[in-house]
Amino acid sequence: MHKTWSTPELSNEEKRLIPCALCGQSAFKPYLSCEGFSYVRCASCGLVQINPQPVAEEIKRRYGENYLTYELENEDAFFNLQLLGLADTGFDKLEFGDKGQKPRVLDIGCATGKLLACLREKGWETTGVEISAPQAEYCRHNRNLDVKSLPLEENRFPSGAFDAVLASHLIEHLNAPAALVREVSRILTPEGRFFVTTPNIAGFQSRLFKDRWRSAIPDHLYLFSIATLSRLLAENGFTIEKTVTWGGLAAGTAPAPVKRVFDKAAKRFGFGDVVMMRAKL
Repeated sequence: MHKTWSTPELSNEEKRLIPCALCGQSAFKPYLSCEGFSYVRCASCGLVQINPQPVAEEIKRRYGENYLTYELENEDAFFNLQLLGLADTGFDKLEFGDKGQKPRVLDIGCATGKLLACLREKGWETTGVEISAPQAEYCRHNRNLDVKSLPLEENRFPSGAFDAVLASHLIEHLNAPAALVREVSRILTPEGRFFVTTPNIAGFQSRLFKDRWRSAIPDHLYLFSIATLSRLLAENGFTIEKTVTWGGLAAGTAPAPVKRVFDKAAKRFGFGDVVMMRAKL
């Protein structure tokens, strides 16, 4: 099967062996052996990760012009999936913000900004974070969006600044996912919601394809399951309100009628290729 596009892993990248980002332990077992890189599984909590992993400075250098090209080529497909996921978690049915004021949303890893532009049209006050400089500039120049180029924690948003925070296919790219979750808990209003989306290592496709799974790529430093993502959120102050998964079989891996059956089953029974959670403080 075709893997998700990724920046090539560079042989000269500086890497460090680190404790598990979820439980802090340092005992790991081999898990996936992919072409040119591999994953280990924490012997204590089960979090799957690349370890040793490139340091943050190396990671940031990966997200240049090539990523903008990839995101623009797939913009409509990614946007439609985000809308479907938000609908499945009840985003449109929730009431955000004080009456008479625009609700405030932050999209972390907002890519080309299409979702933010859509939310602005629906009456939201929008802010984005995108460390890929070409993508951030595209958002500002082409869509007139307020998008910051610094990592989330470095923007120093005021406490309680946002009614909703979105992070779609972002958390698996970060060296320190817990730091992001802690910062989200600080900048959310008391009644705010955090919507986080990531590939599901416990899904059917991962179990079927193993090291050939499309989301096992060098840019994904962590591969979360529902259990490990739930623990990460809970240990940083969140209560999970809704969990949905989707994607039973990848396009091209089975006849269309078979794929439709698997896709419906994945959403109903929670073994989909992607997981999205809605959490509150």
